[in-house]
Amino acid sequence: MAAHSVPSTLKRLLFAVKYSPLQSRCCAVQREAQYSTISIPSEKTFDKILIANRGEIACRVIKTCKKMGIQTVAVHSDVDSSAVHVKMADEAVCVGSAPTSKSYLNMDAIMDAIRVTGAQAVHPGYGFLSENKEFAKRLAAEGVAFIGPDTHAIQAMGDKIESKLIAKAAKVNTIPGFDGVVKTAEEAVKIAQEIGYPVMIKASAGGGGKGMRIAWNDEETREGFRFSSQEAASSFGDDRLLIEKYIDNPRHIEIQVLADKHGNALWLNERECSIQRRNQKVVEEAPSTFLDPVTRRAMGEQAVQLAKAVQYSSAGTVEFLVDSKKNFYFLEMNTRLQVEHPITECITGLDLVEQMIRVAKGYQLQHTQDDIPINGWAIECRVYAEDPYKSFGLPSIGRLSQYQEPLDLDKVRVDSGIQEGSDISIYYDPMISKLITYGATRAEALGRMEDALDNYVIRGVTHNIPLLREIITHPRFVSGHISTNFLPEVYPDGFKGHQLEADAKRELLASAAVLYITAELRSAKVLGTQRVASTPVECSHWELCVELGEERQDVEISKSGTVYTVEMDGAKVEVWGALNLASPLLPLTINGTQRMLQCLSRDAAGVIVLQYLGTLFKVRVLSKLAAELNSYMPEKVSEDTSSILRSPMPGTVVAVSVKPGDTVKSVHCKPGETVGEGDLLVELE
Repeated sequence: MAAHSVPSTLKRLLFAVKYSPLQSRCCAVQREAQYSTISIPSEKTFDKILIANRGEIACRVIKTCKKMGIQTVAVHSDVDSSAVHVKMADEAVCVGSAPTSKSYLNMDAIMDAIRVTGAQAVHPGYGFLSENKEFAKRLAAEGVAFIGPDTHAIQAMGDKIESKLIAKAAKVNTIPGFDGVVKTAEEAVKIAQEIGYPVMIKASAGGGGKGMRIAWNDEETREGFRFSSQEAASSFGDDRLLIEKYIDNPRHIEIQVLADKHGNALWLNERECSIQRRNQKVVEEAPSTFLDPVTRRAMGEQAVQLAKAVQYSSAGTVEFLVDSKKNFYFLEMNTRLQVEHPITECITGLDLVEQMIRVAKGYQLQHTQDDIPINGWAIECRVYAEDPYKSFGLPSIGRLSQYQEPLDLDKVRVDSGIQEGSDISIYYDPMISKLITYGATRAEALGRMEDALDNYVIRGVTHNIPLLREIITHPRFVSGHISTNFLPEVYPDGFKGHQLEADAKRELLASAAVLYITAELRSAKVLGTQRVASTPVECSHWELCVELGEERQDVEISKSGTVYTVEMDGAKVEVWGALNLASPLLPLTINGTQRMLQCLSRDAAGVIVLQYLGTLFKVRVLSKLAAELNSYMPEKVSEDTSSILRSPMPGTVVAVSVKPGDTVKSVHCKPGETVGEGDLLVELE
């Protein structure tokens, strides 16, 4: 809403809300947002902002800009021309082809877009150019505001070696280690021996888990040095490494900071980010179950000390490792808006994007440290187009043939940048959305997250909802007994999906059988035919065979009114609910317990794919006669994979280190080629 169009009555309301406690501000907004954006008529910020990003974070920034009455410009690659963030913005400019180096990292094209559109400021989101000091310098040279910290802070905190030295000088707890650049593998071994194993070898530049290796002995140090330097060079163009003591079994807890250009800085409480795979976060929550008020304040004050040491101005995050005795050590500072910022917004009521825009314009912070509350509990799950059964998540690609966010549930927020029909490609991060739930207590927020995951409809790509649901319902997570090693400790043999106990298995089989009968009755009513042999339409009793994996179960079903009773193994399961075969969601009551199932597919062979307790199960339902005849059918022979190598995930072939004759029969790919999951790469002799 533009400032000049605000009526006097609304002005009085805005004034009242502005100066009310943050605890009450959170309650004054729509249920899915859980934060407030207050456009103050007397505060003029920018007329037009360009968002140098894509996907969910571009959409997130645009939402706040709209609430503040600010025009927006989206940039996009050619393959993103129909993306949601492009449709949301007031203007859009194509900045290149699909590869990020030719579009979202193309500074020349983005600078041209700024000039053409007359944007006065740029919000970089996260990733891409968000922590690129050269980009910030170029903006400053053209008189365009960078909605983030100045170049000094970006440079100081972007280099892990320099940031650690600054942190030490600011009296921030740091991890014991070598403060210089490690130049050779043998030097790395010598330093590691002096520090004491285990050690962490990591890239000086960058983040996101890239260029990081844990070494437990000399040989692993040599190998880790080689791989980390290679990965750092390819990811960041900087192969410098540092070595520090590895804190075994720690928690990853970060502090959100907010600072202005007038020397004021606040800490906005913590976020627990310990659930990770490959050093990348999967589930976050705020606050942490582990911190007490004394430790929280100590971490917050040290985070502010570091921010002030580099004259930081904007929203930023100081990350810490915390051991079992609540000793905490500085890890790094992210000089940008963090992916998981929504959970901080939920418990404080602050709109962090709005605060960044205000600070970039030169306004002072509106609040003091005593104003910042911990109001309730928030949890975020990162929903990815990934196969969780492969290394806890290898990327999946495809088109979203059906997509439905669970926004009809109370206190659920979904930050996404996709819609039904969107493509998940190999070019960009496979994140589908950030799913956030909020509650007065942690138990309430967890319960809402469980419901939200069950009600989230995603078709066309493989996704990680099975893993997310298992994490948030696991007894260790529920009790708060977590660390960065949670996933490998809980799933040492890899993630296998929900493991059905006897009662849950009966629920699943009964639901599949009832769904089958419902489809048969509908078919008979609509088409006048049915596949359950010799059974009249008015029949209310059926005998079926249900198969799950290698197990086969005979079941008997009876129907009374809208209630189905399924008998198997001497046990009875009662099922009733909205059995709408046209809906992707099946809200059922099973033995008195409410469940939300999803039916992904049904075929003429009786195969039904159901999502139950987050995991997909393939159940086959047959009539007694069909089951008997099926035993005579030949079984499909599985492919012999002992002499072939297939791609485990979609991507680009970086290098081929073999050629025909090198104990291989044939090579089916070459460097630079794009391959899909399951594509044949190499045949062995």
